[in-house]
Amino acid sequence: MKLVKFEKEERCIKDFIKLAVKLYRADENMEDPDSIRKILMGEHPLSKYYSLAKFLVYDDEDNVRARFCITSYEGDDTAYLGFFECVEDEKTAKFLFDSAYEYCRANGFARITGPVDASFWIKYRLKINKFGRPYTGEPYNKDYYLKLFTDNGFEVKEHYTSHAFRSVGEEYRNPKFEEHYKEFTDAGYEIRSPKEEEFAEAIEDVYRLVTDLYSDFPIFKDVERDSFMEVFMSYKQIMNMSMTKLAYYKGKAVGFYVSIPDYGNLVYHTNNPVNIAKILMTRKKPKRYVMLYMGADRQHRGLGKALVYAVMKELMASGLPSIGALIRDGKLTQSYATGDITDVFEYVLLERTVN
Repeated sequence: MKLVKFEKEERCIKDFIKLAVKLYRADENMEDPDSIRKILMGEHPLSKYYSLAKFLVYDDEDNVRARFCITSYEGDDTAYLGFFECVEDEKTAKFLFDSAYEYCRANGFARITGPVDASFWIKYRLKINKFGRPYTGEPYNKDYYLKLFTDNGFEVKEHYTSHAFRSVGEEYRNPKFEEHYKEFTDAGYEIRSPKEEEFAEAIEDVYRLVTDLYSDFPIFKDVERDSFMEVFMSYKQIMNMSMTKLAYYKGKAVGFYVSIPDYGNLVYHTNNPVNIAKILMTRKKPKRYVMLYMGADRQHRGLGKALVYAVMKELMASGLPSIGALIRDGKLTQSYATGDITDVFEYVLLERTVN
């Protein structure tokens, strides 16, 4: 086996992208080739915030067997291992992880955290259970990856869950959430969906709130408003505005709940005209919603439950199930509507010390 560190060589970029195509079925490949190319070329909106070392592992016949990147940030002694893909082979995995470790030791890092695909805002975490058809926004990987990480010195440092919720009709009642909703609306809070023409302003509000509320997450890195806007403005094409809510108090946004229809992996493969048609159809008639981001200003305790109820009312009207995505252990939202949970998906973030 041999390790190849590359920059912008076309052959390497193609091999990097093709490995995911080789490893995953068409309906479970969650990688957007155009986005990956931009990241590898340093042309992504977030590329200016980090340095990326890119690697491929080839066998003796020059076939690509694995890949990874090491992301680093100025002033941070943690190396972030991401874009990890590997054939199911212990020797290949050991060669990859040993190579990553030696690179990080040679460059003075204190630890390796992963999987992190360059940025908190791009993708991170490892899926560890219930493999099948992924939902939109899910970090997805091969079911043997956890063993590859733990067999090579990594330990679980953070745990996350996504909750699948049953569909409910208009007869559904949740007195606790309904009470919170009434309490806040009676106190002068306005909880509503943004209008189409307000979308840019809404994204700015979400940026301000997210920057504060998510700052204690393990791998969070702040980005400038313009960079955030460039990344998230594309969401407008896949959102149904009725399922996204903002809470305002005295004219200021103090909470948000961002949801999208579940497109599976269609939105990552838009070069296919058939997929475009399926995306448009799914947006018009979703079968399930994914609750991606939620937060409320810490000075407005209890507002989260009011926001949940506002979204819940939309789900009651539609009769559709939902997924509350990627909740970090210890967050209050893990305890919401536990009686309506039908499935729990689990994810981890791992770490290895560099000696």
